[in-house]
Amino acid sequence: MKQSRAMSLVESLANVAVGYGVAVVTQILIFPIFGLHTTLAQNLMMPTTRTPREGTKQAALIAMLRAPGGATVAEIVAATGWQPPQRPGV
Repeated sequence: MKQSRAMSLVESLANVAVGYGVAVVTQILIFPIFGLHTTLAQNLMMPTTRTPREGTKQAALIAMLRAPGGATVAEIVAATGWQPPQRPGV
């Protein structure tokens, strides 16, 4: 028995909806047992993008890559102290 693309889409969307529902219900019913308290608004809120901590290598790398000229691998290696990429056989 073959499953059509449309039915695969329906199945995947149903799985996502059920999984999200289980997660929200768990947070509402189970979390308080362990002393974790959240509101329904917090559960339904979409996560926002994170910003890296200042002074970290990640923050420095992002700043270098966002600069108008970008950054070369050599500049990134020098600024972070990371090892340069290795290519076998070269």
